Amino acid sequence: MAEERPRTLADKLNHLFATIHPGGRGPYSNTEVAAGIGSITDAYIGLLRSGKRSNPTYNHLKGLAEFFGVSVNYFFDDEVAAKIDAELELVVAMRDNDVMQIALRSKDLTPQNRSAILTIIDQIRQMQGLPPAK
Repeated sequence: MAEERPRTLADKLNHLFATIHPGGRGPYSNTEVAAGIGSITDAYIGLLRSGKRSNPTYNHLKGLAEFFGVSVNYFFDDEVAAKIDAELELVVAMRDNDVMQIALRSKDLTPQNRSAILTIIDQIRQMQGLPPAK
């Protein structure tokens, strides 16, 4: 299996923008994030997101992490980033009302019945040509 290249600061930052925002609206703008942090400009955030700047101060990274509600280690440790990204994937999925309803309705089922539902979902994914679930 090929190794994935380490994600850049820009990759990680853009992922936070894309996934962490209030429900019912799109991603925060650079201006909104800069205003929320207070010690960084929207232009500098744009440079970080484009990869034109890649060595911000620790305080800038700390401010970005706090704004998005993640550990500052998200930017330094790919294992921490992977764990946080897995949690974010769940948050994004739960924004879909149908996904949330499936989860809520299945919570009181027996483990055997939940397993049966997972099998059915896997079969439907295969019929739609989707890759196996993670």
